[in-house]
Amino acid sequence: MTTEDGRAPAGDGAPAKDTVAAVVAQWQAAYPGIDTGPMEIIGRLNRCAALVQHAEDAPLRRYGLTRPEFDLLGALRRTGHELTPGELARETFSSGAAVTKRLKQLTERGLIERRSDDRDRRVAHVRLTESGHELVDGVLPEQLGYENGVLSGIEAPAQRQLAGLLAGLLVQLEGRLGGPHR
Repeated sequence: MTTEDGRAPAGDGAPAKDTVAAVVAQWQAAYPGIDTGPMEIIGRLNRCAALVQHAEDAPLRRYGLTRPEFDLLGALRRTGHELTPGELARETFSSGAAVTKRLKQLTERGLIERRSDDRDRRVAHVRLTESGHELVDGVLPEQLGYENGVLSGIEAPAQRQLAGLLAGLLVQLEGRLGGPHR
């Protein structure tokens, strides 16, 4: 449940103050009349992302995975076919060097395997092993359960509204800032 200004209500009916509200109040005091509206949105998006990112690694750690490793495994699982390291980098918004390092670690753990391209030995194709497939299928329901718990304080209609608003922002940013085009 949220108030009209998007904040969670406090126990006494007054809007709850989050850490961004304190920063905004300080800026408004230091620079009266400045429009802090963008800061109120971007600041909260960044703070929420940081908190969720930090906490959501807990379920993955139980399986010995980092978020970036799970993202690579998940990309292979959800696409359902082999991908090149370059395609994995695009799918996971990672650098080529970071993907190469993670692929080496996941290969050593027996979760993925690589094969050389029949026509161009410089190109590698990556796929999940049976163990990798089973791991992703075991982790995903638990991860989604965790994410559902994170959002449990927001009613379903508000979650759908938030998802729609964020989707609109993401499409706009990807178009303007050169994000993925599919």
